[in-house]
This record gives sequence, C-alpha cells and structure tokens, in this order.
Amino acid sequence: MPPKRKRSSMVAETDPENGIPTILNETAVPPPNTATRPPAPKRQASRRGKIDTNPDRNSDIVDGKTALRASPDADEKGASLEIWKVNAGPEIPAKGNGTNGNAEDEGSDYPLSEIEMPVPTPSKKQKKTSTKSSIAAKKGADEIKAFKAEQAAKKATEGKIKKEEDGDEWDKRLDPDEDDAGPAEDVDVMKKEAGRPPPVNSDYLPLPWKGRLGYACLNTYLRFSNPPIFTSRTCRIASILEHRHPLTDPSLPEHPTKNRPDKTQPASIERGQRYVEELCLANVRDLPKMFRWNDKYGIKFMRLSSEMFPFASHAEYGYKLAPFAREALAEAGRVLAELGHRVSTHPGQFTQLGSPRPEVIENAIRDLEYHDEMLSLLKLPEQQDRDAVLILHMGGTFGDKTATLDRFRANYKNLSERIKKRLVLENDDVSWSVHDLLPICEELAIPLCLDFHHHNIIFSPSQIREGTHDICSLFPRIRTTWARKNMTQKMHYSEPCPEAITGRQRRKHNPRPATLPPCPNDMDLMIEAKDKEQAVFELMRTFKLPGWDSFNSIIPYERDDDNKPLPKKTKKKKTKKQIAAEIEEFGKEVSEGEEVVKEEILEEEVGMGGRENRVYWPVGMEEWLRPKKRDVKRKGGGVESESEMFKNPTPGNFEARKRVTKRNREPFGEEVRERLMEAVCVADVQKILEQIKEQRIAAEEGEEEEMPKKVKKEASARETLVKEKAVKNVPDPQVDSKLEEATSS
Repeated sequence: MPPKRKRSSMVAETDPENGIPTILNETAVPPPNTATRPPAPKRQASRRGKIDTNPDRNSDIVDGKTALRASPDADEKGASLEIWKVNAGPEIPAKGNGTNGNAEDEGSDYPLSEIEMPVPTPSKKQKKTSTKSSIAAKKGADEIKAFKAEQAAKKATEGKIKKEEDGDEWDKRLDPDEDDAGPAEDVDVMKKEAGRPPPVNSDYLPLPWKGRLGYACLNTYLRFSNPPIFTSRTCRIASILEHRHPLTDPSLPEHPTKNRPDKTQPASIERGQRYVEELCLANVRDLPKMFRWNDKYGIKFMRLSSEMFPFASHAEYGYKLAPFAREALAEAGRVLAELGHRVSTHPGQFTQLGSPRPEVIENAIRDLEYHDEMLSLLKLPEQQDRDAVLILHMGGTFGDKTATLDRFRANYKNLSERIKKRLVLENDDVSWSVHDLLPICEELAIPLCLDFHHHNIIFSPSQIREGTHDICSLFPRIRTTWARKNMTQKMHYSEPCPEAITGRQRRKHNPRPATLPPCPNDMDLMIEAKDKEQAVFELMRTFKLPGWDSFNSIIPYERDDDNKPLPKKTKKKKTKKQIAAEIEEFGKEVSEGEEVVKEEILEEEVGMGGRENRVYWPVGMEEWLRPKKRDVKRKGGGVESESEMFKNPTPGNFEARKRVTKRNREPFGEEVRERLMEAVCVADVQKILEQIKEQRIAAEEGEEEEMPKKVKKEASARETLVKEKAVKNVPDPQVDSKLEEATSS
C-alpha cells in the first residue's frame, strides 16, 4: 500500500492539464508568482554546486560507450568492456514518503522507479484557466518531446539516405548484428576465408623495449574503485534539458527521487549548461590521478577520451571549453609535463573529411576543433604538444576512392593550421589500406599511423601478403611521414580473437594480445584491447618489459586501497575462535557496541593498489573488481531459483512465489520501453531484463532490511504473550488484554 501523502491546499493547482504529468511532492510547489511568493531560502552554493558524478549512484550519469571499446571504430559485439557484468547493480536510494517516483525520467539510465505512485486523477472541479506553473510545465515537457521527435526524424532520414545509397561498407560495419548475420556468415564464404593463404609474420621482437606502451581512454581498475575514477562520464541530451529547470529545493543537493528538477518552474539554458560543465570538470579532475597511476606501474602513454566533454561539438548543444575548463586542463597538463607522458586522441568513425554530404563535413570540422581545443588547453611543452595528435580514419569510399580522396584534399585545405599540425591518418579494416593512404600522406605531409590489426584484414594482395613480415618493407616511408613534422612515431596493435575466420569476424579485438609487433623498439605503441591497461600488463609480464614487476594480482572481490566502510557485524554470541581472531587482529576483544574502524587511506592513495600494488586481474575475471554479488536466500533454507520454485510449488515457497509474481507484473516505465525498442537482438533484450530484475530484487532486499525496530519488538511481544497463554492453558484476562493491546497496536 503506498504511503499516505500530506494534504495540501495547492494540490488542485498542480494537477495535470492537457495530459502533462506533474511531479508529486510531499508539499506542493506554489506557482511562480513573484508578487506573492515568500523570500526564497538562502542558497548553499557549496552543496548545490556539486552534482553526484558517480554513475553507480546517479542514474543521470552514464559511461561513454566509445571509451569502453577497444577503439572508437570497434563496434562489434563483445569489443567493449561490459560494465553491467562487473557492477553488482545500481545502488537504489531509500524510499521516502512523498518522493517523486516518476519512472518516465528522460535522463535515467536505470529507469525503474523506487516507488510506484498512483496516477493522479483530475478532480471534479477543474480550473478553467491555466496557471503560470502549468504553462511552465507544459513548456518544459513540450521541449523534451520536441527534442525526441527531432532525434527520431533525424534517425529516420539517415536510415533512408543510407538505404538509397545502397549502403557504404564503412556504414555497414556500424550494425552490431553484422557479427551474427550477413553474407560473411555464409558457409561458402567461411570456407573461402578459411582457405586463404596463411599470414606471413615476422619473427622480430622489439626487445629490449625503449618506447612507451599505452591504452585507450579507460582504466578498468580505477573505474571500479570507490569512488570511481574515469574521464568518460556523459549524459543524455534529455538530462540536459531537464536540468534547465531548478531543483525542487535549490538549497539542497540533487537527489535521484527526493530533489529532482522541477519542470513546473521556468527553464534556463545557462542552468542546463552548468550541469554539463560540472560533469566535464569531474572528468578532467580525474586525469591527474590516472596519469600518476599509470606512472606508478610503468605506463607512459594514454589516449584521452573523446567523451570527456559531452556534446561539446554538437551543432545545437555544443560549447567552448576555455571559459570553464581552462584551469583544470592546465593542471592536468602540468602533471603530464612533470611525468613526461604522451597523450593522443581518436575522434570517432563519424568524423570523415571525404564524405559527399556537406553536413557530415561541418560536423567533422566541429569535432576536430573540439579535440584540438582540448589538447591545446593542456599547455604542454613543445615536443609533448607536438606529439599530442588527432588520429583520423578516411571513412567510407562512397563508391569511388579517387573522388573521395579529392574531396579529402579540398576539405583538408580548409582546416585551421592548428588542426593540420595534429592530424594523423590511420588505415582501417573496411576500405582503406596502407597502400591507399601512404601516397596522400606523403603528398599533404600527414603522418600515417599503421594499425597492424587493420592491415591484416585490409591490404593490397597484389603488392603485399597478409601478416607482419611484408609490411616491414614500408616502415622507412611511414617513419618519414612522422619525421617531416618532428613527431614521435606511434603505431596501433591488437589481435583478432582466435576463433575468428572471416574478415568481419576478425575485426573484433582480442581482449589481450599475445605478442608484440615487429615495430621499432624506440617508438610509442597503442594497445587497442577491451581489457585496456590489463592488456598492457599482460605484455609487460610476458616479455619482462620495464615495470613488469611493479604490480601484483588482486584478491578476488576485495581491495584494500579505498575507504569503503566495513560491513556492520551482527550482534551474536561470539565463539572462542572469533574472540581469538579479534585479539589477533585488533589486540583486544571488540565489544558489541564498539565499531571497528578501518585504517583510513589518504585521498592521494585511494585506488593506487594498496601496499602490495594489487591492480592486475586475470583474463576473464572482470567481476573480481567488485564485491561479490549477494545470493538471494529464500525462506526454507538454501538458494532456490525462481524457475525451480514454480516447477515445484510448496507451501514453504508460497510467499517467495507471490513476491516474484508481483515483481514480474510491475509495469515498465517509458524509459525501459525505449531501451527495449532500441534493442537489436535477443541478447540485448535479455540483458535489459536481467538488469531490471536485479534492481527490483535489490529494492526488495532494501525494504526487508529497513523494517522498523518497533515492528520487530511488537512481533516479539505478541509471540511472548501467546507462549505464556499456551503454557498456562487457562483463561487469563490480564494476558488477554495485553495480547489484544499488542495486536491492535
């Protein structure tokens, strides 16, 4: 039964009009009438100015998808770090009376509401004239609806254009279903691909290694520290639109349910921009910690996430970085200069300078300008700044490689000199081989970044064989493209999964490469792999590279480098062994009322691996990064799966089956429906349903744990009185009256 809401004389004014839902609050919000409104409470800027940027607690904050991938152009199934597998589930805040339980939160990543509020029915006496608050609410809701309609129209238009163009191969690679269906999975094609000439690989290893190994965007160990440390926090545009409205109580910090943006209040573009800026600054402020972590473990090269500044290059919602991020980026650059590390960036596959569509070119130039501004604001020393490059793919061929190259030349000339100094071209795994790009790189003085993984899929069979041996003959020409601009050369390396046969299957990156390529031993090598820094650790251990002995394996599900509070011990009678263990660990027996305090970790040491530098996790053991998921224990002993309960129904599991049935019949919110509509395969639907199930189970457990002590005492009192009466087995008016009193209370 839902909790009772306090009565308010303003309820009628906040009833929905024209089908627009309002936010239900414990106390109704009066209309924004400046003539009668009492003076607003003094704003506490120090509390309101900071949003919770932890995606495990704030559902408005989500992980940038590109940063999770092995590389920005790796869109194949399984090529991304699967956050949902590591997470034990989102932390669901405690419920409270009168909180906003709207499940249709446009900015929510976890769409289930904590409580289901009844849909308010319009009262019999409707107001004929609209109030200012209802007009503001309608305006805010209409703005979000208009944005969603605009996005849907854009997607439909893009799909129509792609269909009319018969689809460029570069666009086809974006479809995640292509891994599971399509011509490449045909039996004849599989046989043909399996029968291709074996690759010819070089036996040279770049040892002793003198260069720098790097990884892309995300540090898996730091991402799952407490608090998480990463630079790809992002959000949805719908969240930005929502946060243009002030909070229900601006004097308090934002809360997922108790203090949300009030859509009945007027919206402000500046307020929404501040929300994005706070998110950006949280990303930038984690950079120095990541750089110092890398330096501690011998990693001196890192790719910066393009999602560090969400929607910065967007046509409508874009913004400049300097006005608010200049100092934070300069501080990150100071740490980089101190450590002597290298950084680079890699705009996504949509940034193409050879496209025939003018809007694509405009978007690409805006994106390049954004990346250049981000790197320039680091204020790096001359050589480090020169080595901070922008890696770019040529993109699609659009049916004519020659015409595409001509368009690229024309658009390249229109770029600013700052972007030209940073731009680097990379061969891809769909259309453009090294032989295709090397001539135009030499012509326009653009460095060429060789990607070994892409080269083994797309190469010129008439001039070169698959493998790493023959490509070595082009190394002098490739190195010259870097030397002309006095840049430190870099290459990309990754490997296909062992089971891959066709070209499409081989695009997927192996989580951890097994060897090193035959590259010069004094250059920089970016390891593109799903396991990020762990893939670098694997190579360091295999080939005893510098720093290989600086890290150790983590303890499953445990870490000693954060300040996470210890779990509260249950008040039970201790055994002799427990007392002996407490004396051995703490030097004395810990009393029941005494709270065990863990040694506090200094802020600069949080997430750094602890005293034993335990930061390496074995292959496939991502779940070790987080505490083990709790098993849901059912009454009657043991853990019984839901399917077994319904196959073998018993009186003992009746209540459990009742709870499961109730949970499964709870309706989905609008956000969940949208996610299900966006699913492209059965696996996606199953993943979404599994997440929803875990959230609802966690909510149920939270409710059981928060049972008031008063209820427990009353239940205990009733049981005691019943036992007394049963023992006496005679009518006792005094016991009867006590029992009646306890039952009525």
